[in-house]
Amino acid sequence: MNVSYKDLGLVNTREMFQKAMEGKYAIPAYNFNNLEQLQAIIQACVETKSPVILQVSKGAREYANATMLRYMALGATKLAEELGYNIPIALHLDHGDSFEICKSCVDSGFSSVMIDGSHLSFEENIELTKKVVEYAHQFDVTVEGELGVLAGIEDDVVAEKSHYTDPAQVEEFVSKTKVDSLAISIGTSHGAYKFKVKPGESVPPLRFDILEEVERRLPGFPIVLHGASSVMPEYVELINKYGGNLEGAVGVPEDQLRKAATSAVCKINIDSDGRLAFTAKVREFLWNNPKEFDPRKYLKPARNALVEMYKHKNINVLGSANRA
Repeated sequence: MNVSYKDLGLVNTREMFQKAMEGKYAIPAYNFNNLEQLQAIIQACVETKSPVILQVSKGAREYANATMLRYMALGATKLAEELGYNIPIALHLDHGDSFEICKSCVDSGFSSVMIDGSHLSFEENIELTKKVVEYAHQFDVTVEGELGVLAGIEDDVVAEKSHYTDPAQVEEFVSKTKVDSLAISIGTSHGAYKFKVKPGESVPPLRFDILEEVERRLPGFPIVLHGASSVMPEYVELINKYGGNLEGAVGVPEDQLRKAATSAVCKINIDSDGRLAFTAKVREFLWNNPKEFDPRKYLKPARNALVEMYKHKNINVLGSANRA
């Protein structure tokens, strides 16, 4: 039996993106895998009055169970109401790699799906993306496609090298597939090791020239950035201090993301920063309290850290605060 996202209190991304492009900000797209991450996302976005896209990867969906996720999404919309502000919330499949998983998500209450055919040939990518769009649009579910490949590792997404998006392909891709938004590759990457830089070296800047050319060719069209965690140093340092080993982890500078958010980029994906903040506080608590074994004791400070981190992103990086 199909479940409509509207019955869960969710919205698709169409109006979100239109407002973001007009207002020169980006919608936060935060990945979650468990209850505490979801609670933190909703609390932070309600407190900053920010719209939000809850992202679920293929791996997270398998981990959490599709039925459980549906009711977690319903719980998220009810929690936002209970906290006092009815923010727009979308539930989005991140990096769907087949028509079947996208269809399953549409059928189970997702309001938005991504079909990632970037590993295919240009023609095959168009064919697969078009098939997903034709199915999803029957239920008013929005679809994100991708052109270009991001390097790095995150869940089931693995690529050794980046392949920048070719602006010459974007018009044909969007025209033939009818996607609602397009993820492009301009130098971001997945995971906590986004760039290989030596001590004292600067992170290479994003390819804003590619972004500007895509904007010129697709005026007013929503663009998405994946792999946009900043790999915040304070959390990397905490992890390493309390038994971890994340030497050389580095992310995308927040000032570059802020610049991107004022362009046609109206959705910015952040996953690794949430994982890092959560893990850092769990490690810190368990290191300092070796006799504790109550998960609530160490998950609560981790959840609190996530709330503050997400609020910072909404206010200072994405510009989405007070936009709901």
